[in-house]
Amino acid sequence: MRFLILLFMAMPIIEMWLLIVVGQHLGASLTIIMVVFTAVIGLHGLRSQGLSTLKRLQDKLSSQQLPAKEIVEGVILAIGGAFLLTPGFITDILGFSCMLPLTRKLWLKLLFTWYQFRLASFHQAPFEHSGFDQSEQSVSGDIIEGKYSNSNDKVK
Repeated sequence: MRFLILLFMAMPIIEMWLLIVVGQHLGASLTIIMVVFTAVIGLHGLRSQGLSTLKRLQDKLSSQQLPAKEIVEGVILAIGGAFLLTPGFITDILGFSCMLPLTRKLWLKLLFTWYQFRLASFHQAPFEHSGFDQSEQSVSGDIIEGKYSNSNDKVK
């Protein structure tokens, strides 16, 4: 979390510095044209890639399959679109990496790997320091019946 806060604070400063450096070498007007041009190209790419992903999502839904990959790709495309609309060259590189199918697949694989790692560590964490030995868990599949009552329910 601290890394994200540091990143959100440092990124605009780095982008401004880079825009100033490029502006000194190419001129302010050419630098502004480049930033606007990448935003226009990025929005066009977002539209075409988004429609393609939406079509695949609809195809999976019509064949009664879970469109998890397409949903995550849609999120990656939305993030890429936000990066492309943000003025700057580093955000443009990140945005275009979300738009291009090859690099988007890499982002997708990275995201799924991270999610699986987080999910696996989440399931192991509750028993790490509790003194409960996981090897003693029953695997017989016995069903224990009981009743549940909410302590906030009024007694009649």
